Amino acid sequence: MRAPALLVLADGEVFEGEAAGAAQAVATGEAVFNTALSGYQEVLTDPSYAGQVVAFTYPHIGNCGVNADDDEGRRPWCRGVVVRDLTDEPSNWRATGGLEPFLVRHGVPAVTGVDTRRLTRHLRDHGAMPCAFGTAPEPELRAAAAAAEPTDGHDLVHGVTTDRAYERGDGPWRVVVYDFGVKETMLRQLGTLATVTVVPAATPAADVLALAPDGVFLSNGPGDPAALPGPAAAIAELVGKVPVFGICLGHQLLCTALGGRTYKLPFGHHGSNHPVQRLADGRVEVTSQNHNYAVADVPGAVVTHVNLNDGVVEGIRVDSANAFSVQYHPEAGPGPHDARYLFDEFAAAMAAGRSG
Repeated sequence: MRAPALLVLADGEVFEGEAAGAAQAVATGEAVFNTALSGYQEVLTDPSYAGQVVAFTYPHIGNCGVNADDDEGRRPWCRGVVVRDLTDEPSNWRATGGLEPFLVRHGVPAVTGVDTRRLTRHLRDHGAMPCAFGTAPEPELRAAAAAAEPTDGHDLVHGVTTDRAYERGDGPWRVVVYDFGVKETMLRQLGTLATVTVVPAATPAADVLALAPDGVFLSNGPGDPAALPGPAAAIAELVGKVPVFGICLGHQLLCTALGGRTYKLPFGHHGSNHPVQRLADGRVEVTSQNHNYAVADVPGAVVTHVNLNDGVVEGIRVDSANAFSVQYHPEAGPGPHDARYLFDEFAAAMAAGRSG
């Protein structure tokens, strides 16, 4: 029998449910919704969700169980999970356990039985916002939600990046990956192209160049790019000296290094069905996305991709510097693979850089 629980948003909206996972009296974070129909384990272990409470719009979560192969990070990074119906018994030949024991093991609180359709509509209309949830009385949760902070202005990368360099992959190129919260699927994809050295987010540009890479990759990660002046400055030193490819937060930081500005979207892009148009030929790609911030006004850059839902810049390129980036996730595990050609373009950029 589950204990009653409440989810309270910072604007006072209240949602009823039941405690699940590593149930707590009070847990807080920034509430966002994800529209993916599958891949809940990859979402929960994606470091880009640090500081956030993830509400899944798909009603049944946990059907496929969990297994170690689908982890994108060494543990779940989100502050909590909100679902309509948390499945008790998974049914999948790959499963090695259930989702709720996984949440308990990693100390992640959850709420099930929530009207996630109403919650999603509210966040869509009023924007992502801090929240509090748990088994505490409503007045206590209201106070906690009012006091909770959004992700704005916070360096969340510091908490998820590696504390030491390590190597992955065995491809013919040599790539240095800035770990702002890199996903395992990303490293697997890069590992087919290159021998990869993953370095902490605060690594100086000189240390990266000392490794003599054929290319530098800027990973995804959580939070506000404006709170990361150090990494942006390091990237600015690298641009023009070595081919650079950025994804998600890496895209935002490359654009910042080029002199662009970033801003927070009302409720972000979180899901695996976002249509993006490649401007060079009009091709539309279905993409996986997970970000609350976007870029604009990038000096000297050509916009290569745009989001067809809201016109957000989804990709840029600076040919003179052999640098490019996209806001979405071409590696997408699981998810659409329409954009995996971008890794081949990175290889071509490295080849051009080596011959030049």
